[in-house]
Amino acid sequence: MGRKVHPIGFRLGINKTWDGRWFAEGENYVDQLHQDFAIRELVMDNNPRAGVSRVEIERFPGKVKVVVHTAKPGVLIGRKGENVKALRKELEALAGKKIELEIKEIKFPDLDAYLVARNIADQLSRRISKKR
Repeated sequence: MGRKVHPIGFRLGINKTWDGRWFAEGENYVDQLHQDFAIRELVMDNNPRAGVSRVEIERFPGKVKVVVHTAKPGVLIGRKGENVKALRKELEALAGKKIELEIKEIKFPDLDAYLVARNIADQLSRRISKKR
């Protein structure tokens, strides 16, 4: 049996960057890490149809920058940006700091492994024929 290597951990710093770019020590580290998990869960659960693949988080003194990589930015933004405003308010309530929200479009969603796997899982849950 071969050795199993984590696909992200093996490539970090070489050809892939960290999803969370910040530094903290002690109890601050634990709090901010749990806050990162909550931010990612909030963004992905609030917008299941937007095709959110990755959420990057950078922390600066007094603000948090959140970059959302999505296949369908129009669904995430909403009409006249109303969904983004609501999402920003929820994130600011969760983090307790000013949130800078940036949305990046994934040009080729068929090449993103997470989105392909999510699509297959959704099709199976909707009982679409596996031969398709």
